[in-house]
Amino acid sequence: MASHLFDLKKEIAELKAQHGALILAHFYEDGAIQDIADHVGDSLALAQWGEKAKNPVVLMAGVVFMAESVKLLSPEKKVLVPDLAAGCSLVDHSPYAKYLAWRLAKPEALCLTYVNSSAEVKAITDVCVTSSNVEKIVAAIPKDREILFGPDRNLGRYVAKKLGREMTIWPGACEVHVLFSERRLQELRLKYPNALVIAHPECDDGILAQAQVIGSTSRLLEEVKNNKVVSQFIVATENGILHQMQKARPDATLIQAPAEGSCACNECPFMKMNTLEKIRNALRDLSPEVSVPTHIQKHARVSLDRMMALTDGRAVDWPDRFKDPKLF
Repeated sequence: MASHLFDLKKEIAELKAQHGALILAHFYEDGAIQDIADHVGDSLALAQWGEKAKNPVVLMAGVVFMAESVKLLSPEKKVLVPDLAAGCSLVDHSPYAKYLAWRLAKPEALCLTYVNSSAEVKAITDVCVTSSNVEKIVAAIPKDREILFGPDRNLGRYVAKKLGREMTIWPGACEVHVLFSERRLQELRLKYPNALVIAHPECDDGILAQAQVIGSTSRLLEEVKNNKVVSQFIVATENGILHQMQKARPDATLIQAPAEGSCACNECPFMKMNTLEKIRNALRDLSPEVSVPTHIQKHARVSLDRMMALTDGRAVDWPDRFKDPKLF
């Protein structure tokens, strides 16, 4: 087994060098995949690295919408994924036709869409957000503009409440984060009274109410890394992040918040579809490749460009009202 793993990593390194490829991996991937990546991060960091990279080939070890974002920001690059079936429940919960109808009902509102969405949905969006930059972007929206927020209802509710900003929220949810059990988390806190509860804002209100720190995956990692007063952490997000947390704090005790029942269902099945073998195959065959039709690229790129500008503190222009680009 160890010999096979060594050979696989060696083959990946050789293929990466041969094609001048960059490997990006999300925090929710298996530890073995994170360890062979050039960069490991959350959605925002991966988009930034993908855009800035000079490499002609970028392999995204994550889910397909993340690879689409890299392609939208760098259409000249060949963008690969280990498995084209690695989707996302939030993408599934926000189909284009229904999202468009929701958008058309309030054309004078500004639509903010979580990056966990399809390229088609991004194309009918005014600005994308991630859990890392959503508060900054919402704060930049003119006070006299109504806000539509989708597709994650929990992230939308959390930001609306924290910033005191009213929003119309799409009813989607992440299938991993909504499975954490409020009751079992209360029991776990009694068992570990000195532990700090840290949670991703995609979790339900009952989980967030018990958390001392709420933030993106990178924010939660930062808390574990830098909070040396605490040595025990209960982590309410997908278990892949524990790999980087343990590397940053080998002395810390990390406990993933429990789901209801006994299943390991707070693990993202889509992220875990990726394997080292599939990464090797993708680099060997330069396939599967992610592509986005040109007419969709044109409109979807606008929402991502606005996100990048606002994240960097630059001003943007907002449209007076939504005009259906009639993509289909």
